[in-house]
Amino acid sequence: MIKPVQDDPKLDDLAKRLPRVPNMLRVMANSPAVLDGYLGLSRSLKKGTLPAATSERIALTVGAANGCGYCVAAHTYSGKKAAGLSDAEVEAAKAGASADPKEAAAVAFARELTESRGNADPAAARAAGWSDEQILEIIALVALQTLTNYVNKVGGTENDWPPA
Repeated sequence: MIKPVQDDPKLDDLAKRLPRVPNMLRVMANSPAVLDGYLGLSRSLKKGTLPAATSERIALTVGAANGCGYCVAAHTYSGKKAAGLSDAEVEAAKAGASADPKEAAAVAFARELTESRGNADPAAARAAGWSDEQILEIIALVALQTLTNYVNKVGGTENDWPPA
């Protein structure tokens, strides 16, 4: 277990911008480099071309594939609240699927990428209409989510999200 940081100027700055500072960020704050890297890539990807609902589906897919209860709970919450996913879409995303064929191709690629440790073919995602730019963003999201999954599992991060 990695002890969450309670008092840190960077966390104080985040507390001014967020409704609350999640435990995951408090664990990451043990390494300013890790926290900065996570926040930077997260901010950059939010400016990307993937819809928020797709990003949440990918986070759910990767979190479930990696067995990260913290991330599944966090993205169940944000997927419903921020991205408007239904209960059925949340459950489908956890299984690496979607009722929407284009979304299904994105999450299937993300799941394959996760389970194969990077040995995935993007052909089906491309055929479903995802651009090379978006395929690269999917890869980056898988990497970002894998980072958070591993931090939470190794760190024993206490879940501060509603149960999934």
